Amino acid sequence: MRWLTLNHGERVRWCDANEPASFIDPKHALNEPAGLVQIGGDLTPEWLIKAYQKGIFPWFSDEDPIMWWSPDPRTILEPNAFKRSRSLDKVIRNAGFSVTYDTAFDEVILACAETRREDGTWIVPLMQSAYRQLHQLGIAHSVEVWRDQRLVGGLYGIAMGNVFFGESMFFRASNASKVALAQLSQDLANCGFNMIDCQFSTDHLRSLGAITISRNEFLARLYVSVHQTPLKTPW
Repeated sequence: MRWLTLNHGERVRWCDANEPASFIDPKHALNEPAGLVQIGGDLTPEWLIKAYQKGIFPWFSDEDPIMWWSPDPRTILEPNAFKRSRSLDKVIRNAGFSVTYDTAFDEVILACAETRREDGTWIVPLMQSAYRQLHQLGIAHSVEVWRDQRLVGGLYGIAMGNVFFGESMFFRASNASKVALAQLSQDLANCGFNMIDCQFSTDHLRSLGAITISRNEFLARLYVSVHQTPLKTPW
C-alpha cells in the first residue's frame, strides 16, 4: 500500500492486487475527484464484499486502473416508497411482461454493458467476470423482464443483509426497466429489505421515489442493515 499525490495536490491510497483486501474509511474520500476512496487492489469476491459492506463500489473504464468510490451525497430508494404510477400499473397489467430472478444473469449484464457502450461503459469485461463470480456465490442477482419469450429489460446488483446495491439496468421495450425495478421494490419490501442503493441521482430515479441523503447518513444506515439477516429473499 502506498499513497499517490494527484496533480491538484490531494493524496489517494494505492493498493496492489496481491495485498489483502482493505479500504480506508469512506468518510475520507477525496473532494476531487469527488468520492474517490482509493485506487488499485483487485476485483475478487473478497475485495468486492468488503467494499460494498463499507459503502464503496468500483467504477472505472478500460483505460483506468480499478477505482473505488463512495459519493456524497448518495441516492437510495426505500423499497416500500417506490412510486408506482397509474400508467405503470396499466403497463404491468396489459403490456404482456413477465418477471423472473436469476434466470439470465449473463445476458442481463451483457445487455447493460451494451446499452452504455456509446457512453464509455464501466461494465468492462473485468467487471463482468467479477460480478459473475459473485452471482455464482449467491451474492449478485439479476431481474429479467420478458415478453414473448424474449428478454426485453432487466437489472442486476448485489444483495447483502437487508440492502440491495443496484448496479445497472437496461430496456429493449418501453417501460421494461421500470417494470423490473417496480417488481424488485415490491418483493424486497415484502422481504423486509430497508434500502436499494442507487449510487447517483437521476431525474428518472427521482420520479420513481429515489431520494438523496448525505454519505454519513447512508453509511450509518448501511452499517446496521448490511449485517442483518433478511427474513426471506425474492431469488
